[in-house]
Amino acid sequence: MWKPPERIKHPLLDPGWPRRDEAQRSLLFTPLRIGPFEVAERTWVPAMVPWRSTEEGQVTEDVLSWYERFAEGQPGVLVVEATGIRDIPSGPLLRISHDRFLPGLEELVERVRRASHGKTRLLIQIIDFLAVRRRPQPEKYFGRYLEITDRHRRALGSGASDEDIREHLQGLAPEDLAEILSERELEALEKGYRERVTDIEKESIRDLPRVLPGLFSAAARRAQVAGFDGVELHYAHAYTMASFLSALNDRQDGYGGSRENRLRLPLEVYSAVREKVGRDFAVGCRYLSRDCIEGGSEVEDALYFGLELARAGMDFLSLSRGGKFEDAKQPKVGRAVYPYTGPSGYECMPTAISDAQGPFGRNLPAVAAIRAAIREAGLETPVVAAGGIAGFRQAEQILQSGQADLVGAARQSLADPDWFKKMRQGRGEEVRRCIFSNYCEGLDQMHKQVTCQLWDRLDLDEADLALSSDGKRRLVPPAWDPSSGDPTG
Repeated sequence: MWKPPERIKHPLLDPGWPRRDEAQRSLLFTPLRIGPFEVAERTWVPAMVPWRSTEEGQVTEDVLSWYERFAEGQPGVLVVEATGIRDIPSGPLLRISHDRFLPGLEELVERVRRASHGKTRLLIQIIDFLAVRRRPQPEKYFGRYLEITDRHRRALGSGASDEDIREHLQGLAPEDLAEILSERELEALEKGYRERVTDIEKESIRDLPRVLPGLFSAAARRAQVAGFDGVELHYAHAYTMASFLSALNDRQDGYGGSRENRLRLPLEVYSAVREKVGRDFAVGCRYLSRDCIEGGSEVEDALYFGLELARAGMDFLSLSRGGKFEDAKQPKVGRAVYPYTGPSGYECMPTAISDAQGPFGRNLPAVAAIRAAIREAGLETPVVAAGGIAGFRQAEQILQSGQADLVGAARQSLADPDWFKKMRQGRGEEVRRCIFSNYCEGLDQMHKQVTCQLWDRLDLDEADLALSSDGKRRLVPPAWDPSSGDPTG
């Protein structure tokens, strides 16, 4: 994974764990209205993909145990992983693209309700993504995938057969290939083929504005039927909807170019979803405060998007940053490019080894600016901040200063799903603290079942303990016994 060249090792922030009475007086543990429902507290577990579903996208016992374990910590909001809205193979990623997925999703809702004693609100993040192919063997790329065009023939001699051209190209040095292949052809060779929302010469890409509102709204309706409290529309990172919002989107069909046009499809998707589920079901989105890539969207774009999404009636806005394909590291042959391996990916998930700014709350200035603009417009849409938040003092200051309305913590919640409960009880010293090594992200990159470096090898000989497919890691964090020890304060 990429790291800033400064390579400064940052210590964990002083968590400022509260006494029980301090926690009870804090803003973090007070309720908040989000659209049609109230959350018991302002703690939020963002979506994380644990790679535990079947290859067909069905809920498994491992999926149920994963979310049940988070629910035991009773966060205010728990967001289920990015869940596909198309009925197509997508590996061990949850899907919500057909009614056959409803029984598993209904069981997931029930398990979370039971484990949290009804205190946790449950959302599901729904996502669309375009095709990304694995980096090919050069001989396979030139022999099968590269489409020979007149441009290639002119460069290598018009009398050569397509087979001769393929063979000749395969023998060229990289610097010579760069003179002949187009930028996209070279990328397909070096990183694997990747569709873009700007490939409007392809009918499937050209038709995205016509197709996606229906797919998203049907998925949201299934989530409503399954018993979720709401949906989070995935408008962030490297995926379809974020690509429409990006300043790199120069489509000429009214869905690219200006900010207004880039926002057009996200608003149309939201409108279709709202029409399908009504006002008694929460609908919000996760989007980017910055693309963090050359030519991408900046905070000024995000301010505009946030205001318009709030005006349209979104029930919440959850802010992230970066995580793009454009600056991702070249994958090994046979693997797909992963959008969190470059500088923009680091901005999304910074580690303890950082630059002078450090990894903690890196997104907060942009989030605060977006929330301030929304409030100045007279809108009360709740804003969720996330990114390197892992202690009570930091979270409480974010809320008290008005930078955000809810505090999201993915990696810290993975390290210790009970950390909210421990803080509420004045037992912060018992929290297992995330060290921001991104061990979990490394597993995600390889599509392995995600665990935490701090707990995945603990007590592997426990009876009936679910282990990873290779038998080397536990799949859920160790249980916490609240009866042990004495609360402080």
